[in-house]
Amino acid sequence: MDSLANPTELATPFFVALIILEMIYGRISGRTHFEPRDTATSMFMGFGSVIAGAATAGMVVASAVYVYQYRVFNIDFVWWAFVLCFVLDDLAYYVFHRAGHRIRWFWASHVIHHTSRHYNLSTALRQTWTGTIALAFIFRLPLFFIGFPPEMVFFVVGLNLVYQFWIHTEAIDTLGPFEWILNTPSHHRVHHATNPKYLDSNYAGALIIWDRLFGTFVPEDKNEPCQYGVVYNIATYNPLRVAFHEWGAMVRDIISAQSIRDVLGYIFAPPGWSPDGSRMTTDKIKEKWRKDLKQGMKEVEPAE
Repeated sequence: MDSLANPTELATPFFVALIILEMIYGRISGRTHFEPRDTATSMFMGFGSVIAGAATAGMVVASAVYVYQYRVFNIDFVWWAFVLCFVLDDLAYYVFHRAGHRIRWFWASHVIHHTSRHYNLSTALRQTWTGTIALAFIFRLPLFFIGFPPEMVFFVVGLNLVYQFWIHTEAIDTLGPFEWILNTPSHHRVHHATNPKYLDSNYAGALIIWDRLFGTFVPEDKNEPCQYGVVYNIATYNPLRVAFHEWGAMVRDIISAQSIRDVLGYIFAPPGWSPDGSRMTTDKIKEKWRKDLKQGMKEVEPAE
């Protein structure tokens, strides 16, 4: 088998149609919200991501083919291989996604997807232009080493991306027992939220089982509505600033660094890290939230 269809290309017309339907539904019901400039930025970022992906595809394919020649197993194009490849690719996505929030180098590329302060289907299209440059593809290289053909891996990657499109909505509440296994709109709303309670959670692609297994699952709390965006929002709809603002900030930090340790920290430590600890990482934000919550509970306790 020389090639497989690209699921994202086939699904693109449906993406556009669903965004339009969600806009209509939101206007009628008030459950979903669109801001024209924000939506336009998301659409433009998606278009730019396609162009950037096409421009750097050769690098990704060459890496896949190179690793594949050293494969441990010869895996054929059979149904069970597709299923296993999808599950293992989803695990690889979980690892990548978690790194994308915990390592600044990867965050500089991934943050683009979180810059919208709205949560609707157009947000799913707000994708990075620098994913390949950031070497995000390295997380999937073990799949080729195991022996999954590059065509199969790229196909299931496309399926995973298509799946993740529909979970970017406030129009769908919860889905009963499916919430235990699948990543759903409810779970992914939590991932996009900036509430301290929700930070650094629900990294799943299609299967929420990884978050449940590795301790990063947080359920949506109806008593605490999700606030979307990033911890320190950027007040711009300029696609160039959206695409490169964190890379610029990282370069400025590196230039100001006083030692190799500082340089490495600015690149590989969590976003918000600083040598003197004066900045707020998500760990510090969550720690402060827990202390404030605990203090608040003490203050409301009745006197003995």
